[in-house]
Amino acid sequence: MKFCWTTINVTDMEKSLGFYQKIVGLELQRRFKPAPHMEIAFLGNGETQVELICNADGADTNYGAGISLGFEVDSLDNFFPLLDAKGIPVHEGPFQPNPSIRFLYVLDPDGLKIQFLENL
Repeated sequence: MKFCWTTINVTDMEKSLGFYQKIVGLELQRRFKPAPHMEIAFLGNGETQVELICNADGADTNYGAGISLGFEVDSLDNFFPLLDAKGIPVHEGPFQPNPSIRFLYVLDPDGLKIQFLENL
């Protein structure tokens, strides 16, 4: 068994695509409309992808407080200017719980916590 993707219900596909492409750095793999009121996009550069679903009939975007997606960056110090340039505030952190990792959280357009981590 292998992990394939994480599904995220979003309220605005364009805003979410912009965030996951321009901030997280994921490549759009495919995008389609399975129904007139629904659009789906898959993003990712490896085996595991992020699936965005925008349902015009009303998607539930109430994420649990303990849920986050984590993405590795080369350097948090080099990542801060991108967040500033895009107007994305740091939600929490940065934290360094041990000498080998440092991370922070931001919120995606629908309030899902996104963790960016640097392995030291």
